[in-house]
Amino acid sequence: MKLSFHRPTSRILIAGTLCLVFLLGTVLGWANTHLFSADSRFEQFTEELFQKEVSGNMLNLHYSLAYPEKKGIQRPKATLGTISLPSSQLTDTSSASLSNTSSEAEDFTSQTLKKLQTFKASGLSESNRPTLDMLLLYYKTQADYQDYSILYEPLSPSLGIQAQLPVLLAEYAFYQKQDIADYLNLLVSVEPYFESILAFEQEKSQQGYFMSDTTLDRVLDQCRSFIKEPDSNYMLDIFAEKLKSFGKLPQKEQDILIQKHKQILLNKVIPAYQNLILGLQSLRGTGRPSQGLAHLNGGKKYYEYLIKSQTGSYTPVREMQKRLAGQIAADMNNAQKILKQNPSLLRKLNSHFDLPEMEPQDILTALCQKTGKDFPALPETDYTVRYVHRSMQEYLSPAFYLTPPLDTRTPNIIYINPSDQRSNLELFTTLSHEGFPGHLYQTIFFGNTEPSDIRYLITSSGYIEGWATYIESYGYQYASNYLDDNDGSDYVCLTWLNRSINLCIYSLLDIGIHYYGWSQDEAARLLKLFGITNTNAISEIYQYIVETPANYLKYCWGYLCFLDLKTEWQTVLGNNFNPKAFHQYLLEIGPVQFPVLQKYMQKHLQKLTVKENGHSAAVNSDTKRRCSYLHLLLFSVIIKKSLQFQQCFR
Repeated sequence: MKLSFHRPTSRILIAGTLCLVFLLGTVLGWANTHLFSADSRFEQFTEELFQKEVSGNMLNLHYSLAYPEKKGIQRPKATLGTISLPSSQLTDTSSASLSNTSSEAEDFTSQTLKKLQTFKASGLSESNRPTLDMLLLYYKTQADYQDYSILYEPLSPSLGIQAQLPVLLAEYAFYQKQDIADYLNLLVSVEPYFESILAFEQEKSQQGYFMSDTTLDRVLDQCRSFIKEPDSNYMLDIFAEKLKSFGKLPQKEQDILIQKHKQILLNKVIPAYQNLILGLQSLRGTGRPSQGLAHLNGGKKYYEYLIKSQTGSYTPVREMQKRLAGQIAADMNNAQKILKQNPSLLRKLNSHFDLPEMEPQDILTALCQKTGKDFPALPETDYTVRYVHRSMQEYLSPAFYLTPPLDTRTPNIIYINPSDQRSNLELFTTLSHEGFPGHLYQTIFFGNTEPSDIRYLITSSGYIEGWATYIESYGYQYASNYLDDNDGSDYVCLTWLNRSINLCIYSLLDIGIHYYGWSQDEAARLLKLFGITNTNAISEIYQYIVETPANYLKYCWGYLCFLDLKTEWQTVLGNNFNPKAFHQYLLEIGPVQFPVLQKYMQKHLQKLTVKENGHSAAVNSDTKRRCSYLHLLLFSVIIKKSLQFQQCFR
């Protein structure tokens, strides 16, 4: 008989096998969640998209990232690039350059859009869904623009590249020594960059799209102002201050760099502006009359693109004008009620009743303290207030905020243009727009939510400027606390209504001039309805709007979209409406186009109504320049006149 023996399986082997199976399952589960999930694939794609977009030119990269190497991004050659001919996909004048050819830009946009369309929002996390919706809408809008890019105008007296470039270069921060070398190389590249702009303008001239002689003179005046005193140009002092603050170079090396910087400025930058002036002068008389985009071939379509890209809204133009007209009527009606109850306010309006004088730093501190009731809290934030150099005051906005790199979130710099501050109240509300709870506050708050990097680069101007304009109404409310007068609250309410009416009227003029082709005489007829008859004022308003299509709408329509969202929430929630919670939802979604914002705000509102009422509720969603030419006495215009101008669009 043959005996056989079966050796029992080792318990250690069994345990080891089970551990291996468990570990393998854990690894596969993690990989499925983090490597192969839709979220992980989407996040990887958006990061690659960010790196591709941000590294297009050195100026974009530097203002987005202080330390690009830490994100594995190699610095491109430190040049401003060129503007491509015959067209280029430029969407932001502050970006300063774009070196892709037209066909390359079209291919990139098309490929990006196709890739985005492979993702489904239902398969993404709540934080990624708005990003997908925002990117799809952005690249779809860019794709629709390709045929009209010859209409893009890189030069304008206040918002043009030639006006903004000195500020962008002057504020080029030095985080490491390489930044100093990059900055100097960027200065050297101004000359070839301006040559490409001039070539673009020559092409526009040949095709009948060059600017009017009136605009040309204003651009040339701005250029001459910058180069007027080359040996004392403000960029010289700023460079020396930045080297000193950098603190890592011996004085001898600083002196050498200061001298080199001056040579580059005198021998490269100033001549670049001089050559631009000469080249533009040679095109005098070849441009079109001073009139809106509607008079150009394709101009109406291009204006519709500008509205979408600048405001982040896709509301038809005729619906926009009705909403704007309705807001003017409502504001004037409210103003009349206040004046009827307190006629003595007219005397104070005419006597230039004002806030006591306050330093900008004190105003910003006060604003920080007063936002707690209406807005979620922020951690303590460092910021710096600076003044626009006298050589640029005539051509730059009343104030502006420079956003910091996303990887440092500092420095936060607010520039004030002293030539545009007409009252202490205006300074107070301007700083609410630029600082707290406006641009600076919104930027820091959204950054604290740790969004995807692409959200810093691709945003919505309508949201950003609309938010800051919407915030001004709170700025006026907060300002009333500093008026030692029983009528202080009504007074600041009237001045805010005046500001709102101004923006709406200018936005209607923008539509009339660029969509309907109004002449200056036709624009004057609208202004006359509101008592504006001064010829110089009308001419200045008309010319500014001709040169900056859709600019007023970016501020005004964005503000109205936020106002409409707030009204909707108040209507649905009634006494349960919480302004702080409402603003927190808006800020957490961040800068997206308004269809995207409305979609996710509606979802928040539905959740709240379910929570409050125990059932689903139907929710329906309807849906810089600071000019002071409109005198406060326009409130005495009878209300029916606010409706008459609607006939101008029929």
